[in-house]
Amino acid sequence: MSAIIRVQLPTHLRTLAKVSNEVRVEVASPVTVGATLTALEQSFPVLRGAIRDHGTLKRRDFVRYFACEEDWSLKDPDVPLPDRIVRGDEPLLIVGAVAGG
Repeated sequence: MSAIIRVQLPTHLRTLAKVSNEVRVEVASPVTVGATLTALEQSFPVLRGAIRDHGTLKRRDFVRYFACEEDWSLKDPDVPLPDRIVRGDEPLLIVGAVAGG
């Protein structure tokens, strides 16, 4: 079974992917951050390497993932996403982190 996952990208990644709003990708079960990113990279190959490293698939510095107002950036990418994301009630947010003091 698969789900259509809504993904909101930061402006610079929307520009790179040439999309103007949130995107939707089909993700096979189990729906995880890792599976969603794989589907996103398959749908938008220009994003490969922009969100996570090509070889290790680790999250790039200054990129964060949020699901249901919770930071999922440091969680195992194979942990299933919340039902509200899987049902399409809420989007998975990919956010460009801001550093500074």
